Amino acid sequence: MIPQIIKTFLDSDIGYSFMKSKVAIISSVIFFTIVLVSLLAVIISPYNPFDPKNVSLMDAFTPPIWSVGGSVDFLLGTDQQGRDMLSTMIYGSQISLIVGFSSIIFATFLGVFLGVTSGYLGGRYEIIVMRLTDVQLTIPSILMALLVDGIARGFISKSLHDDMAIYVLILAIGISEWPQFARITRAATLVEKNKEYVLASKIIGLSDIIIMLKHILPNILRPILVIATIGLSQAIITESTLSFLGVGFPPTNPSLGTLIRFGNNFLFSGEWWITFFPAIFLVILALSINLLGDWMRDALNPKLKVR
Repeated sequence: MIPQIIKTFLDSDIGYSFMKSKVAIISSVIFFTIVLVSLLAVIISPYNPFDPKNVSLMDAFTPPIWSVGGSVDFLLGTDQQGRDMLSTMIYGSQISLIVGFSSIIFATFLGVFLGVTSGYLGGRYEIIVMRLTDVQLTIPSILMALLVDGIARGFISKSLHDDMAIYVLILAIGISEWPQFARITRAATLVEKNKEYVLASKIIGLSDIIIMLKHILPNILRPILVIATIGLSQAIITESTLSFLGVGFPPTNPSLGTLIRFGNNFLFSGEWWITFFPAIFLVILALSINLLGDWMRDALNPKLKVR
């Protein structure tokens, strides 16, 4: 099944464009390697940094293996709690990817639903949705995420903050990212709803729901996929920013942003590796997704293709 899907993809125009782009190939290899490593963290990770049996304060602040005082047991050194940096980065990337994927899926469903329905139905409903979209677009995503995060935590007991952190982050980031999906899908829906196939569907008596789901939505998927890919990078960076500011994941279950925040406290005391390696890892992850998104934008937009 999977080999057939890969063969079909490579035989398509998009597959041909992918094979001709070295940037797309390299960025996709990096991204999917990181995803695979994070999924297999239990198997690939040298240690489980969340298991007290694998953590010793005597190993705290061990530098990387090539530095003076380094140990072969910890290739990239350890943090202030004696946790292996390589292991914490692998587990931290797993958390960041889960939040990134979940929040962007939530934002996509919410934004596409509001965008398609407002563009197709029109009237006061469209005006209300678009004004809400315009208002939220004037607020930076990180500030909106902080606002939603603060409100959500206000309704949750302090004893449950750590357990509910992942759900609060997904909600906060998802709500901060939906307007861009709504704007794009509404504009595309306004174009599609006046085409002949939609008018024919109305004439034969199909309901509005069926027309939107089975006819309009499949024809506007291309820009949605591009925005979702680039939005994934933005969601991961937003999660890392929130965690860096101290409103994300707790120290006992750190994401990449939390690891960078920890390392920042020891940066000027000489333990540079605690913040350097997670930061570089985050940059590589975000850059690979952005480059992949740029390729998708060029490959899926016929107007950008060289004739």
